[in-house]
Amino acid sequence: MQPQTRKLLVDTFFIVASQVLTYYGIRYILSNARGAGAGSEDRQLQERSKAVAKRLNLNMQLNSYETTIMSEVILPEDVAVSFDQIGGLDDIIQDLNESVIYPLNHPQLFTSASGLLGSPKGILLYGPPGCGKTMLAKALARESGAVFINVHMSTLQDKWFGESNRLIRAVFSLAEKLQPAIVFIDEIDAFLRTRQTAEHEVSSTMKAEFMTLWDGLTTDEGLRVVVMGATNRPSDIDAAILRRMPKRFYIKPPGDAQRRQILAIMLAKAELEDGFALDELVCATHGMTGSDLKEMCRNAAHRPLREYIRTNPARLQRPPVANGGDNDDDDDDSGMQHPTDVRLRPLRMADFEIPGRSHSLGQVYNMSDSSLFPSHAGLD
Repeated sequence: MQPQTRKLLVDTFFIVASQVLTYYGIRYILSNARGAGAGSEDRQLQERSKAVAKRLNLNMQLNSYETTIMSEVILPEDVAVSFDQIGGLDDIIQDLNESVIYPLNHPQLFTSASGLLGSPKGILLYGPPGCGKTMLAKALARESGAVFINVHMSTLQDKWFGESNRLIRAVFSLAEKLQPAIVFIDEIDAFLRTRQTAEHEVSSTMKAEFMTLWDGLTTDEGLRVVVMGATNRPSDIDAAILRRMPKRFYIKPPGDAQRRQILAIMLAKAELEDGFALDELVCATHGMTGSDLKEMCRNAAHRPLREYIRTNPARLQRPPVANGGDNDDDDDDSGMQHPTDVRLRPLRMADFEIPGRSHSLGQVYNMSDSSLFPSHAGLD
């Protein structure tokens, strides 16, 4: 070998080796250059994942990506919302019972040679904000007894190329191991919106990976995994995603009968004055969503409490510090009086402030099936 050739090979080797060492060195520095807060957050995620796995009595091996997704798992018994606490959606709840809960809990009834009895693998809840889409999804997880995987975009996104795709694969592999499971994506339009030509490569590959793994659920009839999304902008969702969500429920603002049911549930444990005109309150809240009604009731419940505080300030004041000294322990409330004989007056109609509106939410959010999904007939 000629000396010049040997020198060229040696120089090439050292250049390549230095580039490789530089790459892994920078990667190591970046991966360890996190602040104390980030490290604390990672430890909290790991502890939560271990706690959930322990409660599930998992005897299977999970990879690092599945362990990360495990921190997003919510067990049915931890969901505080049930169908009984949701008013005005009885028809949708009945449909969810028949199309989701029964197939998840009794798969043998929905197994056929033709495959036509299988449950839908995708469900979309859409409608104006504050109408109970997220609450309905959580109640569905509780009533079905299914593990609820509440996917957040911040969990799926990673700074290293390809890691996000591995986390998406972990969502589906973990759901398969924990089935029956519901994979829930709130504001799904932000993640799976219509693909664009100028879209970033990472976002495009994440959507492709998600759809490919989603198709695997439909080919295996025995899997008891459902992907559920909620949005108030259904027209922004990619058409390929909509095709994978054949069951779609429009969660519209409640009508008079629905508002009466919602208010009756919210005020069931509240003390109301004699002759409280619930029907009058129902009529006065035309156009308000379930979230609006809850906030209105919360503000009304605070009015008697504020009146008590203003008329009895001495009972809630901290006594002066002895000898005029400073109290070093600001968090110590041992000197604070805690009255236990507080009795607030009943709620009155005047406590409920109805915000003025020039239009109803139903006029703002025109979400008729024909206008949003012209190519999809027979939507639920």
